[in-house]
Amino acid sequence: MTDVLDELPNCAGVGDVLARIGDKWTVQIVVLLSRRPERFNSIKRQVPGISQQMLTRTLKALERDGLVHRAVRNTTPPQVQYSLSEAGMSLTQTARQLAVWAIEHREFIRDSRASYDNAQ
Repeated sequence: MTDVLDELPNCAGVGDVLARIGDKWTVQIVVLLSRRPERFNSIKRQVPGISQQMLTRTLKALERDGLVHRAVRNTTPPQVQYSLSEAGMSLTQTARQLAVWAIEHREFIRDSRASYDNAQ
């Protein structure tokens, strides 16, 4: 039996998918939306360092990829709420694992970078 990862080097089109789901903003937004649907400004407040433009781009890309649903309520002004699609929900465990790994290893990586940079 072959492992699906054995096909990775020859798999056309997988790079752009991995780039999307490996993006730092995507991981944070997917983890956030895995809890409950959120409105734009709520997402912006809860994702440290993301600009309005980058949040807009990331949400549009996630919607285009079918990972996020955008629901517009017919109110004045219109209210927009974002939630994960079924495919987006299937990504949550992996995204959480990436986020946990990053949190657990951030000091090690910061120290390694400093050591490397000082040796150059």
